Amino acid sequence: MFKTGRSAALLAALAAGSLVLAACGGDGDGDGGGSGGKELRLWHYETPDSAMGQAWAEAIKEFEAAHPGVKVKFEEKGFEQIQKTAPMVLNSKDAPDVMEYNKGNATAGLLSKQGLLQDLTPEATKRGWDKLVKPSVQVTAKYDAKGTMGGDRWFGVPNYAEYLQVYYNKDLFEKHGVKIPTTFAELTAAMDAFVAKGVTPMTNAGAEYMAHQFVYQLALDRANRPWVDAFQRYTTKADLKDAAWTYGATTFADWVKKGYVAKNSVSLKAEDAGVAFMQGKFPMMFSGSWWFGRVAKQAKFQWETSTWPGAKMTLGSGGNLWVVPKGSKNKQLAYDFIDITMKKKAQDALANAGGVPVAADPAAVTEPKTKKLIADFDAMAGSDGLAYYPDWPVAGFYDVWVSQVQKLMNGTAPGEVLGNVQKAYDSGLPK
Repeated sequence: MFKTGRSAALLAALAAGSLVLAACGGDGDGDGGGSGGKELRLWHYETPDSAMGQAWAEAIKEFEAAHPGVKVKFEEKGFEQIQKTAPMVLNSKDAPDVMEYNKGNATAGLLSKQGLLQDLTPEATKRGWDKLVKPSVQVTAKYDAKGTMGGDRWFGVPNYAEYLQVYYNKDLFEKHGVKIPTTFAELTAAMDAFVAKGVTPMTNAGAEYMAHQFVYQLALDRANRPWVDAFQRYTTKADLKDAAWTYGATTFADWVKKGYVAKNSVSLKAEDAGVAFMQGKFPMMFSGSWWFGRVAKQAKFQWETSTWPGAKMTLGSGGNLWVVPKGSKNKQLAYDFIDITMKKKAQDALANAGGVPVAADPAAVTEPKTKKLIADFDAMAGSDGLAYYPDWPVAGFYDVWVSQVQKLMNGTAPGEVLGNVQKAYDSGLPK
């Protein structure tokens, strides 16, 4: 979803943030009333036309109306920009007051272990967030002393959820006389039919998350919950060269050879792949619900979505987290902002913009595609089918997955690729 890189622009933004903090001089427990002249510094990486971007823009307006004299200084960052620089920034005086951050052991878990995030457990209890967020979604918000998710303390709050699904260009299916699949066998048959007509079935991005998420989903098709827990939560030793992983890597490599995904997509970013689908160049896109709002706004063709055909488990979880850095100068204001995003008005707005809310009123959602989006997530979450993401277990794993699956696409043997991933996994396990 997300552009990489740390740049001079980031450093300039941080320097500007430092000046803002010096000017406003708030304390760490500033409250909402009588705090005129303060600024709440907010970072997130959702695009303005995404469901979260739209809902949070409205939440900013509501927050400022409820806190006279307080302005929200919003700074948009890239996903990977925050992911790569967060430990450095949060360990400095330039930390924002509240920010969106990726969930999982390698990200929020790592920062909580390093003491860089505020423990939100008292606020979660006091404000009722622990009642709004389903237990299966809470897993990625709570961490133990080692930074492993599923712990007993809240270090972040998700106000939306997400999962991977298949987006179908119905016009291309109809044009080429192909049936939209409902089973995995039908999915491969559909891809064969498109390839036979000279059409690449799936958009893909090898330089970012899309490619290795294919590998993980294919492995999940041969896996179960204990397998996921061993890999994600270290309940038992994880073997990344077992039958499920071998099937996932071998099948994806075969898909590249068969032309189900284009070999030259090895160098593409997720934005390239998503835009190409929205421009009508591919029949299918397998990616996150975070694209839903953009597809709804930008696609000029008839489309629909479904969970991965035949899947009992798929990639997904609670959404990225609102976290409050330990260095936040206005923690109470940060808690108030998070609380606004958890309330019915923001939750309903998020749902109607195409997001997956954690606490919306189902009756307030009327658009059929959006109702299906939320119903599919609820069904997967309700059946314990959320399997998180492959890059979560250890720090630095995302880059390993990207580079190794690029090698897989370029012809490196699946066993060698999985062996390299296993080494990185084992070396990153908490001691």
